[in-house]
Amino acid sequence: QVQLVEFGGGLVQAGGSLRLSCAASGRTFSTIAMAWFRQAPGKEREFVSTINWSGSRVYYADSAQGRFTISKDNGKNTMYLQMNSLKPEDTAVYYCAAFGGGIYDSPSSYPYWGRGTQVTVSS
Repeated sequence: QVQLVEFGGGLVQAGGSLRLSCAASGRTFSTIAMAWFRQAPGKEREFVSTINWSGSRVYYADSAQGRFTISKDNGKNTMYLQMNSLKPEDTAVYYCAAFGGGIYDSPSSYPYWGRGTQVTVSS
């Protein structure tokens, strides 16, 4: 079992920045890959970024590439998503998830989820 809690969402103007955190407990955090997904109203949950167990490999959705940075501090059992140059289309509930196996950008590959944190970007 892995318990996940997200922090750091909020309201920001376009062009601004936010840093999301995901605190994990339960199963050994340092051994598992993690990811961020997001879901806007009326849309499907979509992949944002993933990081492997050690933090040495990261992947981003095209929409996040160059603006978002994912990182993982195994000593603190915490994952982060630094989001810069935010756009109104980034508005969504952001979820962290722990990988269970399968395709890295598919929600079905992640059996453990946090409850999400709202990010709203005003124009």
